[in-house]
Amino acid sequence: MPGITREEVVHLARLARLELASDELDHFAGQLDDIIGAVARVSEVADQDVPPTSHPLPLTNVMRADEVRPSLTPEQALSGAPAQEQQRFKVPQILGED
Repeated sequence: MPGITREEVVHLARLARLELASDELDHFAGQLDDIIGAVARVSEVADQDVPPTSHPLPLTNVMRADEVRPSLTPEQALSGAPAQEQQRFKVPQILGED
Protein backbone atom coordinates (compact mmCIF):
# COMPACT_ATOMS: atom_id res chain seq x y z
CA MET A 1 0.00 0.00 0.00
CA PRO A 2 1.46 3.38 -0.96
CA GLY A 3 2.12 5.80 1.89
CA ILE A 4 0.47 9.15 2.43
CA THR A 5 2.45 11.88 0.71
CA ARG A 6 3.24 15.37 1.97
CA GLU A 7 1.08 16.76 -0.84
CA GLU A 8 -1.89 14.74 0.40
CA VAL A 9 -1.34 16.03 3.95
CA VAL A 10 -1.13 19.59 2.59
CA HIS A 11 -4.41 19.01 0.75
CA LEU A 12 -6.13 17.57 3.86
CA ALA A 13 -4.80 20.42 6.00
CA ARG A 14 -6.13 22.97 3.51
CA LEU A 15 -9.56 21.28 3.52
CA ALA A 16 -9.55 21.34 7.33
CA ARG A 17 -8.30 24.95 7.29
CA LEU A 18 -5.21 23.99 9.28
CA GLU A 19 -1.86 25.69 8.90
CA LEU A 20 0.92 23.15 9.37
CA ALA A 21 4.67 23.66 9.58
CA SER A 22 6.97 21.67 7.28
CA ASP A 23 8.03 19.26 10.03
CA GLU A 24 4.38 18.70 10.99
CA LEU A 25 3.60 17.62 7.42
CA ASP A 26 6.09 14.77 7.63
CA HIS A 27 4.96 13.84 11.13
CA PHE A 28 1.26 13.74 10.20
CA ALA A 29 1.96 11.89 6.95
CA GLY A 30 3.45 9.04 8.97
CA GLN A 31 0.61 9.07 11.49
CA LEU A 32 -2.09 9.11 8.82
CA ASP A 33 -0.37 6.27 7.02
CA ASP A 34 -0.38 4.22 10.25
CA ILE A 35 -4.08 4.96 10.82
CA ILE A 36 -5.05 3.97 7.28
CA GLY A 37 -3.02 0.79 7.63
CA ALA A 38 -4.78 -0.11 10.88
CA VAL A 39 -8.20 0.44 9.30
CA ALA A 40 -7.19 -1.70 6.34
CA ARG A 41 -6.15 -4.54 8.66
CA VAL A 42 -9.52 -4.39 10.45
CA SER A 43 -11.30 -4.42 7.09
CA GLU A 44 -9.42 -7.58 6.11
CA VAL A 45 -10.68 -9.37 9.23
CA ALA A 46 -14.31 -8.25 8.94
CA ASP A 47 -16.41 -10.95 7.31
CA GLN A 48 -19.52 -10.57 5.18
CA ASP A 49 -21.77 -12.09 7.86
CA VAL A 50 -20.63 -9.60 10.52
CA PRO A 51 -22.76 -6.44 10.38
CA PRO A 52 -21.04 -3.08 10.94
CA THR A 53 -21.53 -1.85 14.50
CA SER A 54 -20.63 1.15 16.57
CA HIS A 55 -20.33 -0.85 19.79
CA PRO A 56 -19.41 -4.47 20.51
CA LEU A 57 -22.46 -5.06 22.69
CA PRO A 58 -26.08 -4.32 21.83
CA LEU A 59 -27.22 -1.17 23.55
CA THR A 60 -30.77 -0.30 24.49
CA ASN A 61 -32.09 2.72 26.31
CA VAL A 62 -33.63 1.75 29.62
CA MET A 63 -36.07 4.41 30.66
CA ARG A 64 -38.71 4.49 33.29
CA ALA A 65 -42.29 5.24 32.39
CA ASP A 66 -43.37 8.85 32.76
CA GLU A 67 -45.62 9.18 35.77
CA VAL A 68 -47.35 12.26 37.09
CA ARG A 69 -46.14 12.81 40.63
CA PRO A 70 -46.78 15.57 43.17
CA SER A 71 -44.53 18.58 42.75
CA LEU A 72 -44.34 22.24 43.62
CA THR A 73 -47.03 24.62 42.50
CA PRO A 74 -45.85 27.58 40.41
CA GLU A 75 -46.34 29.83 43.44
CA GLN A 76 -44.18 27.57 45.62
CA ALA A 77 -41.46 27.31 43.00
CA LEU A 78 -41.36 31.08 42.51
CA SER A 79 -41.65 31.97 46.21
CA GLY A 80 -37.89 32.50 46.60
CA ALA A 81 -37.27 34.12 43.24
CA PRO A 82 -35.96 37.69 43.34
CA ALA A 83 -38.21 38.57 40.38
CA GLN A 84 -41.05 36.87 38.56
CA GLU A 85 -43.40 37.61 35.69
CA GLN A 86 -46.39 35.64 34.36
CA GLN A 87 -45.60 32.64 36.60
CA ARG A 88 -42.00 32.51 35.34
CA PHE A 89 -38.61 33.44 36.72
CA LYS A 90 -37.64 36.89 35.49
CA VAL A 91 -33.94 37.20 34.64
CA PRO A 92 -31.87 39.99 33.13
CA GLN A 93 -31.88 40.17 29.34
CA ILE A 94 -28.59 38.87 27.92
CA LEU A 95 -28.96 38.81 24.12
CA GLY A 96 -30.33 42.28 23.53
CA GLU A 97 -33.49 40.89 21.90
CA ASP A 98 -37.14 41.49 22.73
